[in-house]
Amino acid sequence: MQPRINVITIGGDDLERSLRFYRDGLEFQTQGIIGTEFEYGAVAFFDLQPGLKLAIWSRKSISHDSGVPIGNSSPTEFTLGHNVSSKVEVDTVMEQVRIAGARIVKPAHDTFWGGYAGYFEDPDQHLWEIVWNPHLLV
Repeated sequence: MQPRINVITIGGDDLERSLRFYRDGLEFQTQGIIGTEFEYGAVAFFDLQPGLKLAIWSRKSISHDSGVPIGNSSPTEFTLGHNVSSKVEVDTVMEQVRIAGARIVKPAHDTFWGGYAGYFEDPDQHLWEIVWNPHLLV
């Protein structure tokens, strides 16, 4: 298998709310919710970088499509990392997501490994890390 990811899909409980957060609050580019003509098809795709998209799809639809029952979720199951080029940019993005309605889980701070990072949860409690890593410059 070639290590290649083209779409990261996260489940949500309210697609309209998630759409507003990512499109309006974070200014991610999207065509909006598509596939509503299908019972389990409503989804929104956001352009991240060339060759990579973020999709939001209802948890119910993911369960139906995969055959896996909906279970308890935890924000610590995974994180989405957004690397930026400076400490100032970490602070700027953290303020943007706060204004957009994110819950700041851990304010930006100097890390033990020499970076600078903060965490927030989106409306469906997906955990994002905004990080400046001097060893992994963007």
